[in-house]
Amino acid sequence: MVVDNHKETLGFQAEVKQLLDLMIHALYSNKEIFLRELISNASDAADKLRFEALSDDGLYEGDSQLKIWVELNQDAKTITIRDNGIGMSREEVIENIGTIAKSGTRQFFKSLTGDQAKDAQLIGQFGVGFYSSFIIADKVTLTTRRAGLTAEHGVRWESAGDGEYTIETVDKAQRGTEIILHLRADEDEFLQEYRIKSIIKKYSDHITLPIVMPSVSVDENDENQKVIKEEIINSATALWVRNKSEVTEEEYNEFYKHVAHDFEPPLLTIHNKVEGTLEYNLLAFVPSRAPFDLWDRNTRKGMKLYVRRIFIMDDSEQLLPPYLRFVRGVVDSSDLPLNVSREILQQNKQIESIRSGTVKKILSALEGLAKNEPEKYATFWREFGKVLKEGIVDDHSNREKVAKLLRFSTTHDDNNVPAISLDDYIGRMKEGQEKIYYITAETFAAAKNSPHLEIFRKKGIEVVLLSEPIDEWLVMHLTEFEGKQLQSVTKGSLDLGSLEDQAEKEQVEKANTEKKPLLERIQKVLGNKVKEVRTTYRLTTSPACLVADENGMDASLERLLKAAGQSINNSQPIIEINPSHPLILAMEQEQDENRFSDWALILFDQALLSEGGQLEDPASFISRLNQMLIQLSKSA
Repeated sequence: MVVDNHKETLGFQAEVKQLLDLMIHALYSNKEIFLRELISNASDAADKLRFEALSDDGLYEGDSQLKIWVELNQDAKTITIRDNGIGMSREEVIENIGTIAKSGTRQFFKSLTGDQAKDAQLIGQFGVGFYSSFIIADKVTLTTRRAGLTAEHGVRWESAGDGEYTIETVDKAQRGTEIILHLRADEDEFLQEYRIKSIIKKYSDHITLPIVMPSVSVDENDENQKVIKEEIINSATALWVRNKSEVTEEEYNEFYKHVAHDFEPPLLTIHNKVEGTLEYNLLAFVPSRAPFDLWDRNTRKGMKLYVRRIFIMDDSEQLLPPYLRFVRGVVDSSDLPLNVSREILQQNKQIESIRSGTVKKILSALEGLAKNEPEKYATFWREFGKVLKEGIVDDHSNREKVAKLLRFSTTHDDNNVPAISLDDYIGRMKEGQEKIYYITAETFAAAKNSPHLEIFRKKGIEVVLLSEPIDEWLVMHLTEFEGKQLQSVTKGSLDLGSLEDQAEKEQVEKANTEKKPLLERIQKVLGNKVKEVRTTYRLTTSPACLVADENGMDASLERLLKAAGQSINNSQPIIEINPSHPLILAMEQEQDENRFSDWALILFDQALLSEGGQLEDPASFISRLNQMLIQLSKSA
């Protein structure tokens, strides 16, 4: 095989240059995390080698004792982190080091504030990995060779973090990766052995392979002979197999930061050992902040699968459903075969049981958080509530559990900070109330100020305010809760059950008869714009509103589908009028059919606008409205 050993000078992606500059200047107060990140990457490389070697043990090249070495050179002022893991090919180096292979990069940079403290948190949330080297180094040299390739396929990458890097092919006898950090002039503290050992113990004690630091001593029998000893710094014990009582909060936090590449501690830790016919360990975490690519349902960065402490695969979609994609952690099974593949996982009953148990454990932990630490749960809901709602659609078997975790805004609080559960709602339903009432709209303001709520506010009946796109799908699948039917206030005839005022109902029936000529005149003007014109008592201050047919589609859902490119036929809404409203009374007396027609069209357009709809012909609406205002001013 011909080896391409030429040396290239290449430029970083613009995003990488920007990230490097931010890290160097914004993470000055947390410099030591560079070592955690590089050791974490080395650990991942060892995991990947173990996995690939399951089907090809020749990749070990006669050396299956996997380690991570950390070496200090006082004279050269360098720190070297070395591993004998999977290594990288030239193409992998360019892909993984020269670019940021992450979705959400642009969203990340848009979120930056210019405040160093806040931006440091954001950078930690995004994940810094290899690039954290430049926090303390003014030059980084990486030499690597992928397992299975011969020595002449080594690759050397070097950069001063100034926008360019060089890459060349070199000889490298040992597989794996070596990173040499050439320290900046003011970073000598990281050349102190005790300082490096303390950082390793603090951040990387849980790494499951030895992290060693070589030390040189003089042979007692020969002063000219030097002896190199390797001191293991970490405990090298899988955290998830230890008893919960033996693990400190700090150890949990640092392990979370390892698996999630996050700076902040997790919001919630779930550690569980399942024994019996099926045995596995679960260690899962809920982050404090949502990742930038949370809305990509195809991106899974959550759970790592191990079998008897041997890494099998990353981001296993079989372990968690999409709506729990924000969870990070490890599942370690004692029963699965070591040669398990993604294809086998898809049809494996044991995996189905592990997934089912894992989901139930996570949902139960969230339920406990909501009950015992409501402030923390409010943080969780703010970050992940929209995604959790997907569980109502995705996970039929756990629908009730997920429904209990949902939080909403309602007409009783009138603010856009969802904090009310469906249990809360049921607990304060009015005597005789049989349904859970809700309204969907495209914005919170449109939901909160909808004319459909007027009768509910008058009678003190609470209505759930829904204004997120996922809410349309949620109410299609969550049709009842605890035996109470969910009822849209914008569909069908108003049905308040035993809460209805019989006198009001009779008054509407009477108005429908008395106002029949008016209703027919309005229907004639509006034509096929509406299916029906009728009177209602749901309005107290507005002249009219639009209502979807009982079996029809809510207007907000129809608009959502159209915006997504769906071919949807325009539905015919029902227009309901308030028979006692001054505008309706004035229309009834109007003899000029042209003016009446203008009033009827304005009435329809106003009703459409009030529910967040868009006018087909805004110019005509404005023209009619202006003419009416002119006429009113003349008559005044």
